[in-house]
Amino acid sequence: MTHTHLPTTEAAVTAIRDIARELGLAMSVTDDIGADRTSRRTSAAPFTVFDPDGSLPHEAFVELPGPPSVSVRLFPEDDAKITVDGVEFHDLPRDVVPAFLRSVYGGLAFTKIRRFPPSQWLVVPLPGDETYRELITGPGLTPWLARGIR
Repeated sequence: MTHTHLPTTEAAVTAIRDIARELGLAMSVTDDIGADRTSRRTSAAPFTVFDPDGSLPHEAFVELPGPPSVSVRLFPEDDAKITVDGVEFHDLPRDVVPAFLRSVYGGLAFTKIRRFPPSQWLVVPLPGDETYRELITGPGLTPWLARGIR
């Protein structure tokens, strides 16, 4: 399925803000703007704000309270890292962030447990048969993760 294109970090933050308002969730946003402030620009010269192509990179960190507690780090390179109750989903396309959050807060996400080999996975299905799954590496499941075991 094609997701609504979010061309900028600010467009993604606006989409997350709309979802939070719709679900009645509080949220906090921290913005890092400029090549000297974003996490992936460690090689930028001191006091260098613009990238060599003249663009101004924008990165944002969004926190949503639980259950489940969710944080979203939006990178200037059109990708995101979403952490759901301590489970990190790396390198997600920025365009799937709204659908991912709707799936998590809408009750579609679930925990899958295997007996052999023993493992626990957080599975987040999106519309259009797109699914993201990540290994749960913590010592135990949070109450939210334990509520949807399959």
